[in-house]
Amino acid sequence: VLAVLVWLTVTFASQKDVRTDERVLSNLPVTVFSATEDVRNFKVSPTEVQVTVQGDAKTLQNLQSKDIRARVDLTGVTTAHDLYQRVEVSVPAGVAYRRVAPEEVRVIFPPDR
Repeated sequence: VLAVLVWLTVTFASQKDVRTDERVLSNLPVTVFSATEDVRNFKVSPTEVQVTVQGDAKTLQNLQSKDIRARVDLTGVTTAHDLYQRVEVSVPAGVAYRRVAPEEVRVIFPPDR
């Protein structure tokens, strides 16, 4: 009986009321990341994405758009046509990244001179 009581206590204590919620942040700018020696002026389309995150209610309430980073890594990319790159998302500690929409953006290369 004592073992069952200890098991129940541990089980319920580990399942205490940790409520997680989801939050959608819209219109987050996509930052283009490329090698430092690459001076081309890359652009992406669309320039903004929507990110869904998950965490406890208090953390999400204090979360601001500037805490989430959406970027496209173009390191090592050469000129190409119809190139689509995946959007990478960084979130702060205590927040879980769920999804980004769109998942990919079109890379627009500057015109040749």
